[in-house]
Amino acid sequence: MGFKCGIVGLPNVGKSTLFNALTQTAAAQAANYPFCTIEPNVGEVAVPDPRLDVLARVGKSAQIIPTRLTFVDIAGLVRGASKGEGLGNQFLSHIREVDAVAYVLRCFEDGDVTHVENRIDPFADAETVETELMLADLDSLERRVTAAEKKAKQGDKEAKIQADIMAAALILLREGKPARFTKISEEQRPVFQQLGLLTAKPVVYVANVDEGSAATGNAHSKRVEERAKAEGAAFVVISAKIESEIAQLASAERDDFLSTLGLEEPGLNRLIRAGYSLLHLITFFTIGPKEARAWTIHKGDRAPQAAGAIHTDFEKGFIRAETIAYDDYVANNGEAGARDAGKLRLEGKEYVVQDGDVMHFRFNT
Repeated sequence: MGFKCGIVGLPNVGKSTLFNALTQTAAAQAANYPFCTIEPNVGEVAVPDPRLDVLARVGKSAQIIPTRLTFVDIAGLVRGASKGEGLGNQFLSHIREVDAVAYVLRCFEDGDVTHVENRIDPFADAETVETELMLADLDSLERRVTAAEKKAKQGDKEAKIQADIMAAALILLREGKPARFTKISEEQRPVFQQLGLLTAKPVVYVANVDEGSAATGNAHSKRVEERAKAEGAAFVVISAKIESEIAQLASAERDDFLSTLGLEEPGLNRLIRAGYSLLHLITFFTIGPKEARAWTIHKGDRAPQAAGAIHTDFEKGFIRAETIAYDDYVANNGEAGARDAGKLRLEGKEYVVQDGDVMHFRFNT
């Protein structure tokens, strides 16, 4: 089960520096964690989760395998991309393929790094990126809505739902608002997602600050934070330059370096977790002597779907899930202790998996 977060922004905002830091960090972990660079602009990184190390220690697991998130470094966008300017068409096709979008915004002053529009204004940068995506969505919907409305008038119920959603999204886009603010019901959600709108994707704003502002942010990043709060979007402060330096340090040196900067953890960890949360993902664990492993599912998924994340046969032949909450597993020193304490539960097909569950599946082949 793969999930992709696209990294977008104007040229020279630190987007690729950030992506390179992500992949360097992952490469440094390759001895312990699975990692691959699928293409030069695509990399998979481990999702930081201290619980996995604890569970591996309690379960005496020989190997640790974290869950992963894919980041895609999408070519720098310029004004006019929706009309094919720069790498416009390529940019738009790549962004359609991701599940969430990280807007990297320049929040640092540096005379040696030229801004494409000769100004440092992260708010305006965000507007430029979003406007191009909205224009592309507007063009896409206006070309499709007439056909949907025609089918709806002929009695096609699905086309009626689609036409209603398109109309609602078009109102927002014509007002200069992204499609993700469209009010839809749970019944309409699958149809809405099928429209493939660029501005319907969830967003995390990444304020790329100078080294001195990595711990506290600065005036520029504060403006971005306010925008994120107003929209209900995710927000992360990062110094891409610092993250590049951290990625090249040995783990023993890394903590000392972070401490001198007033940071408890790398900003990349916060970004990875923000992307994970943005996609409404949760983690469950399987623990054994061979490996302690984290698995990704959607929040709200039931036990058979979690089993299917491991193997499709597990979902098809699902019988039950032996389940222990993370805290109970640790407090009782593993599965045997949790079983003796009455903390191991047998859950059926309707059980909604909780973040942190330690699970063992019974199934028929």
